[in-house]
Amino acid sequence: MMEKRTLTYLVLGAVLALCPLVLNPYWTDVLNNIGLYAALGLSLNLIVGHAGLFNLGHAAFYAVGAYTAAILNTMFHIPVLALLPLCALTAGIFALLVAKPIIHLRGDYLCIVTIGVGEIVRIALINNIFGITGGANGIFGISRPNLFGLVIRKPHEFFYLIWFFVAATAFFFHRLENSRFGRALNYLREDETAAEGSGIDTAHYKLMAFVIGAAWAGMVGNLYAAKMTIISPESFSFWESVLMFTLIILGGSGSIPGVLLGAFLVIGLPEVFRGFTNARMMVFGAAMIAMMIFRTGGILPAKPRRYILPGREEGQGGAA
Repeated sequence: MMEKRTLTYLVLGAVLALCPLVLNPYWTDVLNNIGLYAALGLSLNLIVGHAGLFNLGHAAFYAVGAYTAAILNTMFHIPVLALLPLCALTAGIFALLVAKPIIHLRGDYLCIVTIGVGEIVRIALINNIFGITGGANGIFGISRPNLFGLVIRKPHEFFYLIWFFVAATAFFFHRLENSRFGRALNYLREDETAAEGSGIDTAHYKLMAFVIGAAWAGMVGNLYAAKMTIISPESFSFWESVLMFTLIILGGSGSIPGVLLGAFLVIGLPEVFRGFTNARMMVFGAAMIAMMIFRTGGILPAKPRRYILPGREEGQGGAA
């Protein structure tokens, strides 16, 4: 089963890698946007899908990473890709400072607070905090990424950079999902009281999920800034957080393949139906309603975990 799944991923990856060779620059750029949202969705999936925390302010951490890259690149001329670790660090520290006082909240209460955090960050950027964010106009003149002497400018060049990052992201979160940390997060999602009774430090694990997800979103913000060469506060509005949340729910909460599929559907399909400007959002909304009624777990929901007890073979049963 594992070999079959691996072969499927390799075939899909090979097909995707050939896309820039047959698509025009416009559709290649659409795939680039899908890749950015796929990486963002995977980072938010750790918080929403695995830890079970409602976060509708993820765009704030995305913005922190993007502005960190933009400010340091334009002021000190540091290569934008060299700033990836620093973008992760600043977004992670910001998430730690923000989440520590509110991590005990649950459900709707946490969701409302994260919405407020996202709006506070956006408004602070508009008001040109510390005189370095450029206000409503944003920051211009961010340099293109330079990789081993190759300046990445064209959509097909960004395609391979972005989707390599998406592949690394999927691999990282897959490994994290199957680690002790990932299992602890799943206990939290299913029953926080039982998890705490089993000796799991629930506050610590929830906080770490927030920080890791935010740090990864900060790195995606770095790639976005490098791709666009200009950023403004309106690029990190509440709507961006809604899109990230939607692609997780639509594709399958807690499922890496589901998140990737959700990114293609939420970001890609509106472009396919761009000619039907008046009807495309109505159709998209109707599809979302149908999903919530008939397939509440998403299109590709996460499969229940199955653990084989010591001394038993796979066909003899185990613990689910």
